[in-house]
Amino acid sequence: MIAKIGKGSNMYGAILYNQQKVDTENGVVLLLNKIPDTVDGRYSVAYFNKCFEPYLLANIKTEKTVRHISLNPDPADIVSDEQFAEMAQKYMERMGYGNQPYIVFKHTDIDRMHIHIVSTCVAIDGKKIPDDYDHPRSMAICRDLEQKYNMKKATKQEHKQANKVFKPVNHKNGDIKSPIASVVRHLPKYYNFSTMGSYNALLSLFNITAEEVKGERNGQRVNGLVYVALDENRNKVSNPFKASLFGKDAGVAHLQKHFEQSKEKMKTTPVRSVLKNTVELAIHTTSNETDFKKQLTEQGINTVVRRNSEGRIYGMTFIEHQSRSVWNGSQLDRNLSANVFNDWWNNGNKPELKIQDSPVSKTNTLDDLPTKNLFEFLAQVHSSNSDIGLFSLLPDAQGEEYEEEQFANKMKKKKKGRRL
Repeated sequence: MIAKIGKGSNMYGAILYNQQKVDTENGVVLLLNKIPDTVDGRYSVAYFNKCFEPYLLANIKTEKTVRHISLNPDPADIVSDEQFAEMAQKYMERMGYGNQPYIVFKHTDIDRMHIHIVSTCVAIDGKKIPDDYDHPRSMAICRDLEQKYNMKKATKQEHKQANKVFKPVNHKNGDIKSPIASVVRHLPKYYNFSTMGSYNALLSLFNITAEEVKGERNGQRVNGLVYVALDENRNKVSNPFKASLFGKDAGVAHLQKHFEQSKEKMKTTPVRSVLKNTVELAIHTTSNETDFKKQLTEQGINTVVRRNSEGRIYGMTFIEHQSRSVWNGSQLDRNLSANVFNDWWNNGNKPELKIQDSPVSKTNTLDDLPTKNLFEFLAQVHSSNSDIGLFSLLPDAQGEEYEEEQFANKMKKKKKGRRL
């Protein structure tokens, strides 16, 4: 089992992230500690946030008051809700949070069942609960829980792999081909995207672009793909690499199949409505492009804006890393199309949206919502490129499937007796 500890300062954002899962039937509340239950067993973001207020108001000088912890068993482990609740209690007790208020959520939106725990490190007297060496202590607790509940043991190598990320290509390092290969071989396996435009939006996070090459060769029609490295200003800085250099997953034929499969999956996923609400909320609570992108980035959503040479916005793409899906604005709603954002950011006409049937608006008015730093607990590693945001999200998006893929590839290489 792997534990990931997030530290931040926005309690509302931490609760909102998890409660949206519950409201869309992709999560449940397993356990409440030092938090009163409601009469009907139904909860809201506002209610949970209110329960933490006495502790946060008592805070003396702690900056990062929020603790957002996920416990991730091996996908092969079968863990009941009762066992998850027991593990959460034992984990929090040994980490020093046994007398703190905390909520245990179980997420069910992906095959790998896991739990999230939201709490605060500020005690009722306003002092910070010591968190020195919390990561080594957390690993030791996980080893004990694995043994107690007969779960698969996560090795040191698995912990290292859990912290791996796909990194953007740096053309200044000299070797461009290998970094491009490591990205384009894996992205289609982990992300859903339904058009070449959305694929390129995702690739742009890694300073890569894909270009279709069409023509004729020996009297036959040719339809191919090449990949090119980009600099921080999205300028091409390398020669084109044929997709065939990176395997069939990077080619046009495979990608066309992936587009169709992604379209079918994205038709029925509840992610669309949650993402739509989140983007609309960001529009309401920010006043410019920079703040809009920052707020979404801190919630695990990258915004890729495409402009023409005159500066007109002709494309808006949102990359939701938790669900590993890529959405054009118009896919979410016609009120989130590129024209709407162009009219806002280029002409100063901010859209007025009426948000209905939102998990947030059921219990809160929009004017009461925080205006920035939502999900700050996730924003621990920032890129210098404001469009990219935080690559620390990617290990969460890949999870154990990425680790298994890396291990399988390593075994194949050993068997063939050659190395990259």
